Amino acid sequence: MNKLQLRRYAKLLAKTGVNVRKGQWVVVQAELDQPEFVEMVVEELYRAGAGKVTVEWSHQNLVPLHYKYQKEQTLGKIEKWEIAKLEHRVEELPAMLYLESEDPDGLAGVDQELYTRVRSVRSKIIKPFRDEMENKYQWCIAAVPGRAWARKVFPDLKLGNTAVDALWDAILKASRADGPDPVRAWLHHNDELAAKCDHLNRLKLVSLEYKSKNGTDFKVGLIENSVFCGGGEETIDGKYFNPNIPSEEIFISPKAGEAEGIVYSTKPLSYQGELIEDFSIRFEGGKAVEVKAKKNGHLLEKMIAMDEGAALLGECALIAYDSPINNTGILFYNTLFDENASCHLALGRGFNECLRGYEHMSKEEIKHKGINDSVIHVDFMIGSEDLEIVGVTKSGERVQIFKDGNWAF
Repeated sequence: MNKLQLRRYAKLLAKTGVNVRKGQWVVVQAELDQPEFVEMVVEELYRAGAGKVTVEWSHQNLVPLHYKYQKEQTLGKIEKWEIAKLEHRVEELPAMLYLESEDPDGLAGVDQELYTRVRSVRSKIIKPFRDEMENKYQWCIAAVPGRAWARKVFPDLKLGNTAVDALWDAILKASRADGPDPVRAWLHHNDELAAKCDHLNRLKLVSLEYKSKNGTDFKVGLIENSVFCGGGEETIDGKYFNPNIPSEEIFISPKAGEAEGIVYSTKPLSYQGELIEDFSIRFEGGKAVEVKAKKNGHLLEKMIAMDEGAALLGECALIAYDSPINNTGILFYNTLFDENASCHLALGRGFNECLRGYEHMSKEEIKHKGINDSVIHVDFMIGSEDLEIVGVTKSGERVQIFKDGNWAF
């Protein structure tokens, strides 16, 4: 792989992704797949001004071993030192860079009921710390290729590092990091996304209606005084960053409790280390009341039962079917990429920043306005080449937002 281009990608993640500030602490979380690239990222973070960079390594293959040999009580226990670590992060607010490379099927064989119970117990303890940090720090999720992931995406390229190199090429292209100046490319891309957000926000929509020939027929309500967001974001104190690289989406958090109809998935969903395929979700009174799937439907059922908000929607994201990622023809089996290939919805937690003036509201006020709360936020893809989306304004005017899978403006 071209090391100069990887260096440019590392610089993009440091300067445009987390947009590190002078003297700031940055935590990098990564698997063991690309240690040389992690070294590049750490150096670029320091060059960008970081005062301290901490790398936290993990290895997905250890998880099945833990679940095979540890007792449930041990798996679900969060130690005092882990609590102290979370408390320290709430106090210091380090920038966070997450480098994904896991095998989409890496947890196949793990007892999923046990995994769900353990995750639920741990999430309830961790969530208050996460809530305390929300919108106060920069973070970015990006990707590097893992060998097992690469073989999943490119099953016919199994010799040596061929599949890994092919996945590197796909990641860089999808992340707009394959050119001579990825930082400049992202400045232009963020401007384009901001222009679309401005157009949608001027419409002051109260609902969105989705229809597709695959059976999707769905309506969702929007919160009064809410906004569409996309691309770069700002922390409460004004630090600009890009939370997802790549990103093609314009998104909004719908009003919890206002969703009716059925939606059909158009891409597999990688969840808890397994794939959920060919599924549908039916909503009544804003809640997912029926889920069906050809593969791993039980995972969907467990997902929407995680807590009170898990069966409600937290996000509606708009992405043209004719998007750079979808046009690669590659199924990444990774939500970071596949969610940016076409329109998607998300079950679970909504985004406070989609509500004007959220920084001056209490958690209870934000929830009362209609922003959903949950320990989960799971994106699933519903975009198709014939998807139609109509927005309805407060006066009842119907505005075409998407036609034939793409933007209508």
